[in-house]
Amino acid sequence: MKNESSGKTTLANRTDWARARAMTDADILHDEDSPATRPEDWEGAALKLGGVVIGRARVRGPGKRPKKEQVAIRFSPEVLTAFRATGRGWQTRMNAALQEWLEAHPEMRS
Repeated sequence: MKNESSGKTTLANRTDWARARAMTDADILHDEDSPATRPEDWEGAALKLGGVVIGRARVRGPGKRPKKEQVAIRFSPEVLTAFRATGRGWQTRMNAALQEWLEAHPEMRS
């Protein structure tokens, strides 16, 4: 398909680069063709230099230390099946259920 443009640049159709450079993200309208990204959109993104992966992007929360501690723990298959069946976020819901249990049993807190 041939470009329909006349190829001529006039003052009326030139980009105002000074104005464009001064724009902030809030000034830019994001539409379906240019959606705003979220931190989770970048999770696992490959960083490449010359086509070679040199690293992976990691998304971290606003705190400097994780608010949760990673541990290895064993649960019965019935418990895991029930929580996993609730869909994405099941580990967070399991954590909330354990916190509710702790509130009901204050003697367990140190």
